[in-house]
Amino acid sequence: MNKILFIIAIIAFSFIKVTAQSYTLPFGVSLCGAEFGTDNLPGVYNTNYIYPDKNEIEYFAKKGVSVMQLPIRWERIQKRLGGPLDQAELAHITRFLNDCANAGVMVVLNMHNFARYKINNVEYIIGSNEVPVSAFKDVWTKIAASLTNFQNIYALDIMNEPHDMGKFSWFYAAQEAINGIREVNSNIYIMIEGESYSNAANWTRFNDALKGLVDPADNIIYNAHCYFDNDFSGKYAKSYDESRVNEQTGVEYVKPFVNWLKANGKKGFVGEFGIPKNDKRWLTVLDNFLNYLTANHISGSYWAAGPWWKSYPLSLHPVAGNDQPQMAVYAKYLQNAASVATNNSPANYGISSPLSGATR
Repeated sequence: MNKILFIIAIIAFSFIKVTAQSYTLPFGVSLCGAEFGTDNLPGVYNTNYIYPDKNEIEYFAKKGVSVMQLPIRWERIQKRLGGPLDQAELAHITRFLNDCANAGVMVVLNMHNFARYKINNVEYIIGSNEVPVSAFKDVWTKIAASLTNFQNIYALDIMNEPHDMGKFSWFYAAQEAINGIREVNSNIYIMIEGESYSNAANWTRFNDALKGLVDPADNIIYNAHCYFDNDFSGKYAKSYDESRVNEQTGVEYVKPFVNWLKANGKKGFVGEFGIPKNDKRWLTVLDNFLNYLTANHISGSYWAAGPWWKSYPLSLHPVAGNDQPQMAVYAKYLQNAASVATNNSPANYGISSPLSGATR
């Protein structure tokens, strides 16, 4: 283990807890693969899904990425509701955490299940008889307890993009997960995404009630997603011109979320955003978006990277060792961990608090 980088990560993580209003978590990237292969869960490792390896982690760390999101599937980490955590899957996660620690990188662990769990290949919503809220609390209690020794976990993102919950309450499920995590860990940040795919543009319409969630540690971070195509989906099915966007579209889409954070004194993070590489005009939209977030002391994580994306137009993963076009813009907003030693300040490592009542 690179002990110097690991010690830096621990110092930086500790530092943010006492300077919560002063700095911002650096921009990161989602390293995908562990959430792939959902047609026949849990699937076979290295056939249906993978975990990022240290070469991928080191590539992005050298680019200045100081925080990485790891999407995982509930059906793999806990193959039976209420049962023990799967030790093989837990070993993959702990390897990833160790590799990130060696590279001086913090981690956001993200359950990529859209508020659902598959049983015999049938999806059930959290809150249903098949997947009770108590099962959701149970899995997060066990995950939090199993990872207490890792100092480079920045946050636990309890659920990616809840949507179409119907009669079931995402608020209640989120509160129970918070309660479960706090039973075993009183310090770690908990990330909460919102209904309607956590869309930043309509956050206030679907997620205003989430401000009422109670965390005895007062360490909730609200995580919205923001894509710049006209249906907010991130599919970018239409061209730049057909989408009727402009250079400020990203700013306009994320403003409702940012304003909500300010109005309610909440911490925030934009956990997904990305652009296709088929039209260089999207680069300007991304640049303006990132500049706006930076000015408001908010950061986020680019979606996405990982070797299995192949032809995915938003991918930030290098091809044959060459950077993707999006990296030319994104690199301006990344912070290199090596700057800590140069500037002699853990805060410059960047692992610090997201927005909490920031000014305009």
